[in-house]
Amino acid sequence: MNADTAVFTTPGAARMYRERYPTATKRIEILENGYDEESFARLAPAGRAPRQPLNPDAITLLHSGIVYPSERDPAQLFAALRQLKVGGAVNSRTLRIRFRAAAHEPLLAAMAKEHDVEDLIELLPPIGYRAALEEMVRADALLVLQASNCNDQIPAKLYEYLRAGRPLIALTDPVGDTAGVLRDAGVDAIAPLDSAERIAVQLETLLFELRNGCAKLPAADIVRSASRRNRAEALAGLLDRAAGRGAEIAFRR
Repeated sequence: MNADTAVFTTPGAARMYRERYPTATKRIEILENGYDEESFARLAPAGRAPRQPLNPDAITLLHSGIVYPSERDPAQLFAALRQLKVGGAVNSRTLRIRFRAAAHEPLLAAMAKEHDVEDLIELLPPIGYRAALEEMVRADALLVLQASNCNDQIPAKLYEYLRAGRPLIALTDPVGDTAGVLRDAGVDAIAPLDSAERIAVQLETLLFELRNGCAKLPAADIVRSASRRNRAEALAGLLDRAAGRGAEIAFRR
């Protein structure tokens, strides 16, 4: 690796390059993605009016964005919902899982039918960016799907989820980078995407916490540190150091 500094957006990607180029370890930096505070500031200021739930009578978990059939396969989530429904823990009057702009709606609809949870699932079309942020803020909780084959990746949307200030549940490998970011933010509602049993347990726990007003929110200081303004300041520091050496910086996603 010839660059004086190489910048990666996830620890996993940086680790992979350190293994490939052990002599360049000290020249590898991590600068994660972030969220745009100005976009959230344009929403109704917090505290001006009560948050309007997406479904007034049912807890709604929102997944906003594409559900990839492999990288975000929700099959075990649907199986977990079936377990909870059969056991009487949830029904259409108490829980909805909303998929916004999933891009694979026919597949999700087929899964919902197969597991007899169609009444718990909402499949909705794309909306504008501001409306999508407003929907995140209004959700009772936000849902993350990330398979173990993406352990070295972090969905950019995750940082917007954190800024939305709602409880999160992550169905992802506990040792992956996505889980690491969430744990750093104080989010511990994490279950493997491929385990219906553990998903069911985590869902039931979250629903209990939501009903009783004790669900954890992301840590405010960690959320603030993930703003693009703070990321830009960190990047400026890297550029200053590089300019001082007359160096070239190589960026990799």
